[in-house]
Amino acid sequence: MKNFVMIGLSLWLAAGCTPTDTAEPEVLFKVPANFPEPLYNFEANPITNDGFELGKALFYDPILSRDGSISCGECHSQPSGFTHHGHDLSHGIDNRKGTRNSLPVQNLAWESEFFWDGGVIDLDRVPIAPIENPVEMDEKGTNVLEKLRTSPRYPAMFKRAYGSEEITSAKFLKALSQFMLTLVSADSRYDKFVRNEGETLTPDESAGLTIFKQKCASCHAGELFTDRSYRNNGIAIQGDDEGRSRITANEADRNKFRVPSLRNVAVTGPYMHDGRFYTLDAVLDHYAEGVQDTPNLDLLLNQNGQRGIALTKDERRQVVAFLHTLTDDTFLKNRKFSQN
Repeated sequence: MKNFVMIGLSLWLAAGCTPTDTAEPEVLFKVPANFPEPLYNFEANPITNDGFELGKALFYDPILSRDGSISCGECHSQPSGFTHHGHDLSHGIDNRKGTRNSLPVQNLAWESEFFWDGGVIDLDRVPIAPIENPVEMDEKGTNVLEKLRTSPRYPAMFKRAYGSEEITSAKFLKALSQFMLTLVSADSRYDKFVRNEGETLTPDESAGLTIFKQKCASCHAGELFTDRSYRNNGIAIQGDDEGRSRITANEADRNKFRVPSLRNVAVTGPYMHDGRFYTLDAVLDHYAEGVQDTPNLDLLLNQNGQRGIALTKDERRQVVAFLHTLTDDTFLKNRKFSQN
């Protein structure tokens, strides 16, 4: 594949190797066999070993926050699928409480819009939002760059990654992207099953997969388990978060939020944009029994005068069993992605 070849070549060059050398470079990004082609433009930001290491260091460094207390990894913890596990609304600097639940950082090469409302359309610009958000990191980009320039650690790391100690916002943001792009989750039991890699599903898991395809896959579509759309799923309106309409100023987008991927969903709770549901059982109960007739309710949840998704208790149990097969322990435990 084009991306695989390009990235492999960049690693050869970064390692100072030539195609005739016998040593194999480490492949930091590869398109899984059951995934579509990525959307990210790797030609504008090829991943290298030094770029990855720089991005990883920045991701876990609280120097990005105003008082050196909050890192990206604070709200995106690896064992929890790079989410803020256990927090309905993420907590930031000075223990300030945000307004939304933290989305997972995974498979971002296949995304072109980010956050619950799609307010950022370029991965390279995503970190600006939490850094400058007053309840997350509460820092200015110019201050971050100055701290990096005067640190004993980073000028040398930027030189290894980019050939110069010069630290710019573009280099800083692209390095973070290089690390985040490598966070690919595609080695769950489900993946091994669909790729015919010797994995089988239990009868309940198999039944759950069938039900999921029939009743859930219209929104949680494909191998990424999201159609990347914004929908109102009928949760009772709480607070004044207007969702997608905050970005588009379109009344038809009011109360609509991003359809999240369900990969690693068993460990990324709580659920919904405001983290109101703490278990998968509660989520399925909502779709079966709790969908509200809110403005702009998605048509898929309001058909023939019936709201929600018809699911028996047994069907809900089987769907939950299937969702657990999307847990990727290889991804969650990969020391290459961990802070230490």
